[in-house]
Amino acid sequence: MKLAFSTLGVPGLAPPEVVRIAGEYGYHGVELRAHAEEPLHPGVGQGERDDAVGQFKDAGLEVVGVAGYPRVAAPGDDAPVLAEIRALTELARDLGAGYVRVFPGGGGATSPEEADATAIRRLAAAAGPATELGIRVLLETHDSHRTGADAARVLGPVGHRGAGALWDVMHTWLGGEEPADTYAELAPYLGYVQVKDIASADDTTPLALGSGVLPLAECLDVLSRAGWDGWLCWEYEARWYPQAQALPPLLAAGREHLARLLNDAA
Repeated sequence: MKLAFSTLGVPGLAPPEVVRIAGEYGYHGVELRAHAEEPLHPGVGQGERDDAVGQFKDAGLEVVGVAGYPRVAAPGDDAPVLAEIRALTELARDLGAGYVRVFPGGGGATSPEEADATAIRRLAAAAGPATELGIRVLLETHDSHRTGADAARVLGPVGHRGAGALWDVMHTWLGGEEPADTYAELAPYLGYVQVKDIASADDTTPLALGSGVLPLAECLDVLSRAGWDGWLCWEYEARWYPQAQALPPLLAAGREHLARLLNDAA
């Protein structure tokens, strides 16, 4: 498995700093948060995109995915959501990424069935155009659809390779799902995996990997036994927790912790 980190852990990180941090701490991939407050987002021009690609390529750094914020299960018109996904897939293509992250966001629906139907319809509409650009749209296990079973309930009926899953290990744990069960549900759709650690279900402030309660060893053991060989991306949610430790000083130890877990699971 290959190791990446998310720029969510260092808000406002410009491409030269992404390259520097990745090189200094031994990461070969990065997930780029594509919010408008970040340096790279769908509103930036082609020149800025090309400059970033050149810097990443020169450093041998792979852009794993573009983390967007469309909510595919949310009530409302489809057109704005599909337009947002399209803009993100074009950005991902231009940056050389293979994936775009979307959220469920179905909490405002009148019923779980309505949320599922909305997500299925939108992902089915987005999957073909995304595939034409060489991109997969990944539904993250999050909010209204936090377990693997929840995500699979949507992705199965979509039935298109262009729509897949992003396994956030915190949300499936918070949803009470065992790692083996999550993987069994997501295996046909899995794009990559977000790892992290927290103190408890009641305190989700990000912690250094291995210092919290999330079953990272069990998750990696399940993936290893299944022969899965994709990206593990450390998503450290410092943007939402100003009291959290700064991420960069934790990155080297985090990489070493994941390497030990992978070695133990081999």
